[in-house]
Amino acid sequence: MITIITLGTNLGAKKRDDGRAFDELRPLKIEAGVLERADGSAYLEFGGNKVLVAVYGPRESHIRRFQRPDRAYIKCRYNMAPFSVDDRKRPGPDRRSIEISKITAEALQPAIILEKFPRSVIDIYIEVLEAEGGTRCAGITAASVALADAGVPMKDMVVACAAGKVNDEVVLDLSEAEDKDGQADVPVAILPRSGEITLLQSDGNLTPDEFEKALDLAVKGCMEISDIQKEALKNRYGE
Repeated sequence: MITIITLGTNLGAKKRDDGRAFDELRPLKIEAGVLERADGSAYLEFGGNKVLVAVYGPRESHIRRFQRPDRAYIKCRYNMAPFSVDDRKRPGPDRRSIEISKITAEALQPAIILEKFPRSVIDIYIEVLEAEGGTRCAGITAASVALADAGVPMKDMVVACAAGKVNDEVVLDLSEAEDKDGQADVPVAILPRSGEITLLQSDGNLTPDEFEKALDLAVKGCMEISDIQKEALKNRYGE
């Protein structure tokens, strides 16, 4: 069963080019446990984004550079399929995908109880099948569900969302067009229970007040998305 929810509708607010209010997320659906051969998996659609995540482990690492005597090592690979964008992408890793892989592992790390699995590795594979703005946040959100589906011990889920500035307005969850033509982008990942921020980036020009508004909007979006993460796991495993 897949949960499909349109979030944050505000009919009284000024509409954006795609019809959303400034504080409204794109339609979101998440499904857990979609791959039989992975230890954990998740599929996410967020606006035009389609993201598939597989998790393997924790399992013993036989590669010395991934061995940590006191904890597990998170090995993440974020990849955009060649057909995920309008202009065909060259297959294989590039500078951007390597950067997002590193950022994703760092954003997920505070939630995972790594010390339970010394000298082990947790492999996370994020495949972007279709991209429509905000793929790093979509990947982090889906990866957290896949980790939970794999039974990896976690203090909390990690959920990610972005806000930004478009036409001099601070808005939630930029679409691809807004991301390309906008003035700023602020991706955020949090642990919902504690409010701890595990990822905070800012690209573009924002005043201090605009940055605070963007951060508040992104956290609000994260809290709404967190409910959909939980619903996906309930649909998979029951109450």
